[in-house]
Amino acid sequence: MSLIVMKFGGSSVGTPERMQRVAKRIVDSQLAGNRVVVVVSAMGDTTDDLIDQSKQLNPNPPAREMDMLLTTGEQISVALLSMTIHQLGHQAVSLTGWQAGIRTEAVHSKAKITDIRPDRLFRELDAGNVVIVAGFQGMSEDGDITTLGRGGSDTTAVALAAAINADVCEIYTDVDGVYSTDPRVVKCARKLNEISYDEMLELAHLGAAVLHPRAVEYAKHNNVKLVVRSSFTQNEGTSVKEEAVMEQGVVVRGIAFDKNVARISILGVEDEPGVLAKVFGALANNGIDVDVIVQSGVKSGKADFSFTVSGDDVARAVDVINGIRGEVPFHEVTSEDNLVKVSIVGAGMVSNPGVAATMFAAISGLGVSIKMVSTSEIKVSCIIAAEPLQEVVRALHTAYGLDTAEQVFVGGPQDRR
Repeated sequence: MSLIVMKFGGSSVGTPERMQRVAKRIVDSQLAGNRVVVVVSAMGDTTDDLIDQSKQLNPNPPAREMDMLLTTGEQISVALLSMTIHQLGHQAVSLTGWQAGIRTEAVHSKAKITDIRPDRLFRELDAGNVVIVAGFQGMSEDGDITTLGRGGSDTTAVALAAAINADVCEIYTDVDGVYSTDPRVVKCARKLNEISYDEMLELAHLGAAVLHPRAVEYAKHNNVKLVVRSSFTQNEGTSVKEEAVMEQGVVVRGIAFDKNVARISILGVEDEPGVLAKVFGALANNGIDVDVIVQSGVKSGKADFSFTVSGDDVARAVDVINGIRGEVPFHEVTSEDNLVKVSIVGAGMVSNPGVAATMFAAISGLGVSIKMVSTSEIKVSCIIAAEPLQEVVRALHTAYGLDTAEQVFVGGPQDRR
């Protein structure tokens, strides 16, 4: 008998028909001899609808009250799914995150899990129930309801799997695995049978939406076996684990992209110790994440440097930099949006020279300029203009031998939570 955690995203339970399909899949797993814990996201567009309603009443609602509001979406899902399983003649019980023992930091909208006390889960499993847990939520030690931020339901599922020592954590979405790139951009993208935690973590950080980075980090830290599968087919999914078998001749495993990128340049900065610390310290203190950083050469004691931020943060970042002009004198600050970051990822890159050169050649062959470059042992990222993104991704996919003979994608828009 295996102990399994099954997570279903919002599109997987977005209609009564899909809810019934998911319920049958859960029951089939239990009938196969498994003990089953299920984590569910809010149905379809429920969360967006709740946010819209709140903004009509208060454009800047308190974070605590938003958490109170948004967690109702998952509670609707778990109750309806439990009712559906009962209709099929089987036992199920729905639990909120706090009833399932999930404890978090006292932070609203992006809390991290600090502890899981799974006693209630085991009692319900021992009673023969399918246990259905609301994702994306927990409770702080002082008794406030909290939410885990984007990807919170993935994180809930992986954290519960670690806490109960599950044999596997299955992430069900509307794609049937992890692909070499977004199949809606490259129709002949290949589905990967398996991928390492490190490769999946890079892809997730770089824009691949099938798994959230925090969930992958949790899985790697706790050695939780993940399988990404489709809730719409019975196809085998993609296993995410410590070491993945490398396909012979394939150095790059995946291509990811992030469409929400902006570049900020600070020109004419004094070339002296501590300048960068002041700039990036100020940005960090204002909750602005910085990604790629490039400094140009020094001329007449002055230096220029550029960095990228989320497109959502660019105006605020420029304001922060202008606000420290008295501490860090500079000639000018400029910003550029309508940029994207395209990245190649593969554990085999570290021992194969020429991988980056192939990327640069493929991009320049399309007449596209590379504005910035960032590298690590298993990835290379390039910042380019947004317009040619799809053409660039297709060219890279072909250049690294990732194309398959036919379209194999099954599914619709990817779940985000």
